[in-house]
Order: sequence, then structure tokens, then C-alpha cells
Amino acid sequence: MNIANLAPLAVVLPFLGAALAFVLIRHSRSQRAVSITTLSVTLLIEVFLLVNTSTQGTTAVFVGNWAAPFGITMVVDQFSALMLVVSSAVSLAVLIYATGQGMTDGDEDGPISIFHPTYLILVAGVSNAFLAGDLFNLYVGFEILLTASYVLMTLGGTTPRIRAGVTYVVVSVVSSMLFLISIGMIYAATGTINMADLSLKLADIDHGTQMILHLMLLVAFGIKAAVFPLSFWLPDSYPTAPAPVTAVFAGLLTKVGVYAMVRTETLLFPGDRINTLLMVVALLTMVVGILGALAQSDIKRMLSFTLVSHIGYMVFGLAVSTVIGLGAAVYYVAHHITVQTSLFLVTGLIERRGGTANMDRLGGLAKISPVLALLFFIPGMNLAGIPPFSGFLGKLGLLQAGVELGTPIAYVLVGAGVLTSLITLLAIARVWNRAFWRRPEDATHPDPILLVKKEDGSAIRTSSRVTAHSTGRFAGRKPVHLLPRTMVGPTIGLVALGVALTVLAGPLFTLSDQAAQQMLERTPYVDAVLGEGAMEEAEATP
Repeated sequence: MNIANLAPLAVVLPFLGAALAFVLIRHSRSQRAVSITTLSVTLLIEVFLLVNTSTQGTTAVFVGNWAAPFGITMVVDQFSALMLVVSSAVSLAVLIYATGQGMTDGDEDGPISIFHPTYLILVAGVSNAFLAGDLFNLYVGFEILLTASYVLMTLGGTTPRIRAGVTYVVVSVVSSMLFLISIGMIYAATGTINMADLSLKLADIDHGTQMILHLMLLVAFGIKAAVFPLSFWLPDSYPTAPAPVTAVFAGLLTKVGVYAMVRTETLLFPGDRINTLLMVVALLTMVVGILGALAQSDIKRMLSFTLVSHIGYMVFGLAVSTVIGLGAAVYYVAHHITVQTSLFLVTGLIERRGGTANMDRLGGLAKISPVLALLFFIPGMNLAGIPPFSGFLGKLGLLQAGVELGTPIAYVLVGAGVLTSLITLLAIARVWNRAFWRRPEDATHPDPILLVKKEDGSAIRTSSRVTAHSTGRFAGRKPVHLLPRTMVGPTIGLVALGVALTVLAGPLFTLSDQAAQQMLERTPYVDAVLGEGAMEEAEATP
């Protein structure tokens, strides 16, 4: 049996799990078991797919036995397989975290009861986007994950979440409409939407039409990836959602947009026609995003701006358009999915333990919860690119690619990359100094959980659960809880995965470089879909 034939299960299993979880909506324990089991099995299958790409190369699965370019094609290469494994591993950790939060808070009968089926639908959409072999199936993947994300973002129905959800829905609909119009225009110009077939036929249309189609797809994916200046919606949308939802959004959704950019730029529009434009976009995304992060006092908003900023590194690698640059970008995407999700989960724990995510009101968390301090410090240093973490290795590869390219704009990007990394370190250090290192009594309006006075005037920490305050200067503050193991455990696992990306950097860089080589060559992808020798035959045809 060809392992690649299991690829559709990466989409089908989450859908089946979602259906079963919805049936069990009034049986919370069974619902949790179904969701976690479904994602675990899906992850195992995707690991097999990743291993299979090392021996079998790029493979295509034709759903319903309809041969390309007419039927639905799913393509598994090293890039898509790596994204499947990383996204499912992160999704599983977030699901366990959310399950632990629901169990601890006792809200299984509330909105959390629809969380599990919706979450699995989100995972199915992400997997479908990574496997899509044609533009319309890619569009369907986006719509599946976006529809699920609308529900997840507004769980609880609070005013800030509804307001942020409206902005998110409007922006997403605009980008989806632009993507759909682009698909229609591409089909009108070429008669196909299969990406392997398009890689051969787009070259036959005039350059002006090519450029219009190219830029339309780039803008549509740029909105979804949150590149500057199309990132205005993200910092106001993500922080309002529940902690697990914010974490999975930050880790995955923008990376699906980045994946679509990489896939279409390398497969459909090869060459360097707009590489200078991409470099300018990467430069502005890095610098504007990280400067925005410095101006924030809320940790979630600060991380949202760093999320935007570090998308610029991925666009940088894509714009360089060499094996070294694209390979480093592939590695950096895997790194950023893991580390960014870890930091948002840790922020959820900070908010739970301290009653707020506003760093001005926090203090002394390093003494109150050393484990929480360590869980923030490791991914924080990783995000900032401190040696020897994976963030440093990925950025080093990108900077090396920029130096080897040797153009003036490339050198400017190298300098901007170094500056962005230093400012990221400064932003992380601000959180550490204010929330973890300083004394609780030095914070602005510290929470009672952080500051309880003895008779002699010294501060002690409390271990009791502090409820929401209805009066006084703490009115409206969130309840404060001790950290449950069911939430700390998956966070530790995700932080450990980020460290594993450093330990296994050698094999992962080899895999990333191989994936980049295959994408730049295009031949393995095209031949897997259209048959052996299809690329050579097309190039030989006058």
C-alpha cells in the first residue's frame, strides 16, 4: 500500500471527528476523548506521510480516481507534509490546553461545548489548504478554516469579541472574494485551475495578464498572511478571543496564507519579476510590526504585533528565491508556528494567574510561579533569536541568503532583520522586567493575588482563588486561579517542541533545503500530478 494514499485522511478524519463530537455535545467527557483521539491519529498519519516523502518523493492522490487536471488532486511533498505535521502537533497541544481549561472552569455546558467540533473543522480546513493541488480546493480549504474561525473568535458572545469578529469577518470576506475573482480570471485565461497544469499554461499568456493575475493572488494571500500594509486587522482581532483560540490563530492561520504565497510564487509564477516588491513588503512588515509591539502594554497585543513583524522574515526568504533563502523560510515557518503558539498559551496562563495580561499591572510572577517564568523565558528568547535556539538558526539562514544575493535591497533587509531581532528582544525583555522580575508593589494597581500586605508591611502571595471584583479599584478584573496541570502540561510540551527544533536543526534544515530545491525546480510537483516527463515535454513544445 502506498502511504501517500492516506493523505485524504488528514482532512476526512477531523471532519468525522467533528461530526461525532457534535453528536456527543451533551457528553463532555466523550466529546473530549473523541477530539483528542481524532487529532492524535491524524498526527500519526501525517508523520507517516512526512517520512514517506523522504523515500518516495512528491506524490499525488486523485480523489475519486479522476485524473488531473479534471478531478480533485491532493499533493504531498516535503513542504506540505512538514506543515501538516507541525500544524497538527500544535493543534493537538492547544486542544489539550483548551480541554484542561474547560474542565477546570466547569464550563462544559457553556459555549465550550461547541468548541470541539468547530475546532476539528478548523484543523480540517488547514489540512485541506496544505494538500490542495488546485486553486479552487485551496479556496475551499481557506473557507472551511475561516468559517470555523468566525465561530471560535466569538465564543462567549462578549462585546469586544463580537466587535473584533465583525472586523475579522469583513476583512476575510474581502480577501476571499478577491481570491475567488482571481480564480475565475485565471480559468478564463488558461482553461484550468489545477496548479501543476497552470505552471505550464500560464507561461503562454501575455506578460501583462500574467502580472495582473499574479498581483491579485498576492494581495489576496497577503491579507490572509497579514503582511504590511494588509495587516491592520490582526492586532485588534486576535487578542480578544479566548487564550486557546488566540494561540491557534496566531500559530496557524497566517501561516496558511504564507504557505499559499510560497506555493503560488514558486510553482505558478517562477522567476524574479516581483522579488524587489516582495523585499520591500518584507522590510516594511518587519519594521512596522516590531515598532508597533514596543508601544503595547498588553502582552497579547504585543505578541500580535511581533506575529506581524516575523511574517516579514518568511516573505524575506521567499523574495530571495534561492535554495538557501527558501529553505530557511520553510524552517522559520515551522519554528514560528511552534514558538508563537507557545507564547500565546503562556500568556493565557499569565492572565489566569495574575488576573490580567496588562504588564503594567503585573509583577513578581517569577517568584510566585517559577515554572510560568521559565515557560515564558524559553520561547521568548527563541522568538528573539538568541543563540542557540531555532529562531537564531532560522534568522541566520535568512541573513546568509541575503548576503549571498548581494543586492542593495538585500543588504538593507539583512540590516532590518538584525534590527527587528534586537527590538524583539527588547519587547520580550520589557515583559520579563515588568511582569516577572519587578516587585508586585511597584506595579500600577497590582492585583490582590500578587500583593497581600502583612502587618509588618511586607508582601506575601496568596494561594486562594480570587474572584472577580465588583467594586473598588479592582472592579471588572478577571477571576484569578492557580495553574492547573491540564493547562501547564501541553504548554510544557509545546515549549519542548520548540527546543526540539533546535536539537534537530540539522535534519530539519536538510529537509527544508530539499523542500526548497523541489519547489524551485517545479519538476517533481508537476510530474507527480501530470505524469512522468510532463515538465520536459511542455518545455520541449515550441
